[in-house]
Amino acid sequence: MIEVKQITKSFGDHLVLHPIDATFSSGCVNLTIGASGSGKTVFLKSIVGLYDIDGGDIEYDGRSIMQMTNRQKIALRQEMGMIFQGAALFDSLTVEENVRFPLDMLTDMTLEERTERANFCLRRVKLTNANHLLPSEISGGMQKRVAIARAIALNPRYLFCDEPNSGLDPRTSVVIDELIMEITKEYGITTIVNTHDMNSVIGIGEHIIFIDKGVKAWEGSKDTILTDGCPELDSFIYASELMKRLRK
Repeated sequence: MIEVKQITKSFGDHLVLHPIDATFSSGCVNLTIGASGSGKTVFLKSIVGLYDIDGGDIEYDGRSIMQMTNRQKIALRQEMGMIFQGAALFDSLTVEENVRFPLDMLTDMTLEERTERANFCLRRVKLTNANHLLPSEISGGMQKRVAIARAIALNPRYLFCDEPNSGLDPRTSVVIDELIMEITKEYGITTIVNTHDMNSVIGIGEHIIFIDKGVKAWEGSKDTILTDGCPELDSFIYASELMKRLRK
């Protein structure tokens, strides 16, 4: 579980995040949504620790980030897995080497153990016979599955996904969503996904936070998001002509 308590973040004189409270449960797919420039990416990066917050606190299973030493913060980051928008694989490393990378860097496992773990993670994301291929030799959807396998290599307690379906076709997006859901449930991970994809919202959005102009403007689930009547949320959801037609 991650508990966000009245966190704020500014860049210079510009207040990007107004005080925000949120609770993200383990074993649950938590989504943050919002328009470009709404503050949701800053919100996610603040939770991950890429940005230092200006006020408030973040607790990871009861552990306060504000009370941690630098060594404790480093240890906490090793409990985190991250899936970046563009997969962010190393071009010069094979699929297997990409998944093994955090194990090589952060564990004292033997090469045999690291290789076995990397292969287990690849099988878990249903990716076989690609171990010795380079990222340029596989599809975008396969690259995202490699990124998921790498993110779970260290058996993280927390999984952060920044637009994991960016650039993927609808069918492949569903595959990625289902993998994220399955892994979250199977390992009891606290998963937070940043997304613009309404298909993902309706498909896997068990707990959803909508951020508008740095403020948490709405909170709910996929079961209520289309009918709750929040004006700012409706403006975001029904911005496209297609969604407007579906609403009628």
